[in-house]
Amino acid sequence: MVVTSPLPVQRLATLSPQRRREILDRAGSHVFDPTVQAAAAAALRAVRERGDAALVEYTEIFDGVRLAPDRLAVPAEEIAEAPGRIGSGLRAALREAIDRARRYNERLLPRSWLEPLEPGITAGVRFTPIAGVGVYIPSGKGTFPSTAVTILTPAVVAGVDPIVVVVPPRADGSIDPAVLAVCALVGVRRVIRCNGVAGVAALAVGTPTVPAMPAVVGPGNPYVTATQLLAQTAGTRVLALLGPTEAVILADGGADPRRVALDLISEAEHGAESAALLVTDSAALAAAVAAAVPALLGGLPPERARFAEAAIVRNGGIFLAETMDDAAAFVDAFAPEHLLIVAANPRQLLDRIRHAGEILLGAWSPFSAANYAIGVPAALPTGRAARAASGITVLSFLKASSVAELDADGLRRLRPAVEALGTYEGFPAHVRAVVER
Repeated sequence: MVVTSPLPVQRLATLSPQRRREILDRAGSHVFDPTVQAAAAAALRAVRERGDAALVEYTEIFDGVRLAPDRLAVPAEEIAEAPGRIGSGLRAALREAIDRARRYNERLLPRSWLEPLEPGITAGVRFTPIAGVGVYIPSGKGTFPSTAVTILTPAVVAGVDPIVVVVPPRADGSIDPAVLAVCALVGVRRVIRCNGVAGVAALAVGTPTVPAMPAVVGPGNPYVTATQLLAQTAGTRVLALLGPTEAVILADGGADPRRVALDLISEAEHGAESAALLVTDSAALAAAVAAAVPALLGGLPPERARFAEAAIVRNGGIFLAETMDDAAAFVDAFAPEHLLIVAANPRQLLDRIRHAGEILLGAWSPFSAANYAIGVPAALPTGRAARAASGITVLSFLKASSVAELDADGLRRLRPAVEALGTYEGFPAHVRAVVER
């Protein structure tokens, strides 16, 4: 039953410590539930021991699809033909999204350099792509070609090879042709159809069909995320933890209530574990948005309406701060995945936010535009990970090697420091390698 009366407005100043913790902890904590962790460990063990047979079994049990082992890998010709199997409008939209994402990430590419620091001492850095990546694209709550765009495009710009994509199949055993079209348009030719948890496990330990990858990334439910975390025990690096969607709108009294309500619901409809919040210092705006949300929820398809209600009422809400400084401080503590600032001077408020996966400025920059078309990353850190992590860009798929070169004069310059530190730390061979050269 979707709410029909105005939503409650909660005052930040009077939130109990327990309620504040609930808001900040949010859905990401489910990843560490013992039941979820045990299921992830069982999947990793099953795939390590039984390979492709485990992928087939998990896909039948959890996705309701029976596949022969030789159908796990999507044929290259099926991928190549995918752009022609979708409508021209959707194909054009995907090309446009890929083009902007490509240009954004090309602009981000760092420059390798090797330069003299002082006479006889040269140092620098060399950037190279990681040795391969496994990308998980979800399909449980819908179809997500936009996720494929935002993760695969920067990986291709970085020059990563190989790239292996795992996608759960639809009920008939097929893969969403729009997701395959993205793979074709960016040049990715290795796609595996199987259950997500088992597929991530396969990317970590390898099977006859799925090669083990040095890195893995992709948004998913707590079971998928827990399996990614556990994959680290097999030596697979997790590029980012991309949990349930979360979005915050930071707005002042000049914001349009209906637009704010529309933006609040747009991210809330992702799933019941999502979180959507409005934080404002305007009682009038808070009340107007609280009154507008129920009718907008009623206009959604039933499942999306249930998702959005849970994201706003249970996991998020409308919060009234005493001042915009207080509002900004709360948002910074929340460290949201998506942040939209709607204010008379959004760039001034931008200076007060350190922690957010993405920051959109102004009333004409809705979340959905960034999700689909601007070109900025839409695979972003969740669960307060924005305090220490960034969205998925070309930088995520690069590694840096330091480079240095000394001549005889340079080594003489360094000798006193090497001798002093090596002696202090008790490594005589370090010192001899310089002193007796």
